Amino acid sequence: MDLGQTRKGRLVREEPQEDKLDAPQSADTGLHYDRYLREVIEYLEKDPHFREKLKNANMDDIKQGKLAKELDFVHHNFRTKLDELKREEMNRLRVLIKAKLDLQNEKGHIIDHQALLKQFEHLNHVNPHTFEVEDLDRLIQSATKDLENFDKTHHDDFKRYEMMKEHKRRERLKGMSEEDRKKEEQHYEEMRKKHADHPKVNHPGSQDQLKEVWQESDGLDPEDFNPKTFFKMHDSNGDGFLDESELEALFTKELEKVYDPKNEEDDMVEMEEERLRMREHVLKEVDTNKDRLLSLSEFLAATKREEFHEKNEWETLDQNPFYSEEEMRNYEQQLANEEKDINHRSTELQRQREELEKKQQELNAQRVELKQAMDEMEKFKAQSPKTEVKHPGEHTTEGQQTSVVPGNSQPLPPDHQQHHVPVPGHS
Repeated sequence: MDLGQTRKGRLVREEPQEDKLDAPQSADTGLHYDRYLREVIEYLEKDPHFREKLKNANMDDIKQGKLAKELDFVHHNFRTKLDELKREEMNRLRVLIKAKLDLQNEKGHIIDHQALLKQFEHLNHVNPHTFEVEDLDRLIQSATKDLENFDKTHHDDFKRYEMMKEHKRRERLKGMSEEDRKKEEQHYEEMRKKHADHPKVNHPGSQDQLKEVWQESDGLDPEDFNPKTFFKMHDSNGDGFLDESELEALFTKELEKVYDPKNEEDDMVEMEEERLRMREHVLKEVDTNKDRLLSLSEFLAATKREEFHEKNEWETLDQNPFYSEEEMRNYEQQLANEEKDINHRSTELQRQREELEKKQQELNAQRVELKQAMDEMEKFKAQSPKTEVKHPGEHTTEGQQTSVVPGNSQPLPPDHQQHHVPVPGHS
């Protein structure tokens, strides 16, 4: 979704009022900040001044940040709401990143701080409290860039999905006997041919394709086909544009010719990739201002082109290889390297575990030895006779007193006669 996708045909009140924002009704963009993006745009659309500027802006102005500067003229009530939305988004990101950090620490992964910071690219996180012109400019730039890369990422993911599916099939074949392997290969070829045997698929956006929708989905006579009426009937939210989800809905009848969830040979992941290819084809041919929307004028102009009467069958995925054999070899080599790396780390972790267990055993042995030594000491103390310490004046036997010579710690014998020692200066 970009700002071009948010131009709605609603009535606007003359005086802005602070009202409750309903849940966004537009299609999910697939971006991790999708809800924040849609809520910001829906609040901005409630402001008459900004709404007028948005209506007259072209995609170049939007991408260059000219529209973001109009935020300074947005009514205070809406600016306050935008501040709240930003604070909520900041809190969401903090919780999200904390969870990611905890998970990475738990698993012992190296933390990619640059990747974590990318989570904040769509807003100015240095100022976490208020929504400013820079926040809107960042949101527009991020959404534009991310959406341009979104389809490519989807295609890359799909290619990896198909290569992984083929890799698992090949690995399964390796573990089979020769007879079972032949049967499996034969069954695989039968399913592939069965999937490829389907009715003609009309070119997306062609007259034949739209007339088929007009007749089978709308229940109208194909002879009465009217492009303008068709457009309004399939503009389900009445905003004057066919967005990506409304456009993709037009291809359902064509896709049903090729894919059936009940059939073993049909893969629903491939069906969604086919739907994406059809949507990309139509937007490339018809979306002249590249805002990822079809306006009525763009749609009507397309119906007057020679391509609109295209009679050739649309080449489905089964007629085009998902990947080259070289890509498959590279992918399997990547898997082998990853497996080798995992095995190496597993071996290293096992070694560390054994070392820790050995150290634990040594500590346990030391603990046992220490306890035994302490028990021996306590036992020795309990068995040793108590030695009494005698102090001066204490009786050793009943009626006897131990004499002690001053300056000498040894007691005098009992029969010792104590002599008077004259002190100088005394008689």
